[in-house]
Amino acid sequence: MSDVLARLRALQAGDLPVHGGRTLAYVYDSGLADVDEVGRAAVAAYAGSNGLDPTAFPSLLTMENELVGFACRLLGAPSSTVGSVTSGGTESVLLAVQGARDSRPDIRRPRMVLPATAHAAFHKASHYFGVETAVVPVGPDFRADAAAMAAAIDDDTVLVVASAPSYAHGVVDPVTDIATAAAARGVRCHVDACIGGWVLPYAARLGRDVPPWTFDVEGVTSISVDLHKYAYTPKGTSILLHRTPALRKPQYFASADWPGYTMLNSTMQSTKSGGPLAAAWAVVQSIGDEGYLALSQEVFEAVDRIVTGVGSIGSLRVVVRPDSTLVALACDETCDPFTICDEMAAAGWYVQPQMSYADAPATVHLSVSAATLPHVDDFLAALAAAVKAAVAAGPVTVDPEVVAFIAALDPAALSDEDFDGLLAASGLIGDASAAGDGDSSAGNEAGGEGLALPERMAEVNAMLDVASPAMREALLIAFLDRLQRPC
Repeated sequence: MSDVLARLRALQAGDLPVHGGRTLAYVYDSGLADVDEVGRAAVAAYAGSNGLDPTAFPSLLTMENELVGFACRLLGAPSSTVGSVTSGGTESVLLAVQGARDSRPDIRRPRMVLPATAHAAFHKASHYFGVETAVVPVGPDFRADAAAMAAAIDDDTVLVVASAPSYAHGVVDPVTDIATAAAARGVRCHVDACIGGWVLPYAARLGRDVPPWTFDVEGVTSISVDLHKYAYTPKGTSILLHRTPALRKPQYFASADWPGYTMLNSTMQSTKSGGPLAAAWAVVQSIGDEGYLALSQEVFEAVDRIVTGVGSIGSLRVVVRPDSTLVALACDETCDPFTICDEMAAAGWYVQPQMSYADAPATVHLSVSAATLPHVDDFLAALAAAVKAAVAAGPVTVDPEVVAFIAALDPAALSDEDFDGLLAASGLIGDASAAGDGDSSAGNEAGGEGLALPERMAEVNAMLDVASPAMREALLIAFLDRLQRPC
């Protein structure tokens, strides 16, 4: 057993750190070690419990209802509001779309209206559930264009979506106008507050200017909010709230038409570990309302200091002043965001590259946590050094032959041979034998050679950036397929 745990620790050593405030994507760190310990203990205590049947594990039902109650109080929900704990923001979004679709069985080709900045999970829901998307361009401030969204609603629309905030730029859509337009047509309005739902209410209490977006807005019928983001719980929990039980009813699934137990599910999962739910409950109970207010004050102080500090770094700018804890940074013509991300990684900071889209430039994305506050000065110093190095190196470029190769590919018919040719052209195929001990941990087989991930990703990201969104999708699916091969 000790060998297994040693192997586990060795594998984990190559991962991004989840504590310390230096990973500004994927993880959210409160900086409270004792709270983290409570969460881990709760995961262990409930790892074997099964949320499939709440009558068999009534403690899970109690914890779920208490978490939903906390969220209802936080989001201005009326007494009629109900909710379900899900495995994450994507499942909450999927259920919101599925429930909206199934509430209108009379509509043969259901549609949903999305701002272009809506999370990709809505497109996933469209793909899974056959709900067409009407994607509406956003305004120059990256917020949804409420008038254009209202105009896009038709008789087949089952759902209208707004973000609080949008992930890419951290701004809150004009929810009041969007929800009013949806209500006027008798259409559900979902607010995706997965990343902001547990911090924006505290921002308002701290006196920050936050546009209305909660259930206090008439016409908002459902809200998704993730606990494993700014509730700082271990991974695997989100909440989907509906204004009334009737709105939630189409979300449920039951099946008695087979000889086994009657399947009854409130979410997409059947069997599900009680660990994440118990951990979320334990962390929320430990931090409490006043604790979250204090953590929110810390994270917004960090955001404000970063936004101010970026103003003194040449060649870099904040794309739009954020309403929440997400910051997007763009470069001038002297450097590029992908090189900045590489330089930051070399300095021990992980920041996320975002590709260009329509008229929006490629950016450096920051998800700021409370634990980042003590390190803001170090972060800004590292960012200034990264920009200086990126300017010295000059903007990363893609070989014109590679650009032409990508342009000639059909994303709908991308073959293994096409992908291998692009891997070779971009230097992503290496000699598998160079990995050392032959356990293939440095790369999986790709056309007889190892898929070698470079330490610096600027050229790869720049290559993806010149591809169309459809081609990016095809290339990344092919790439993930190559990574996920048995060792």
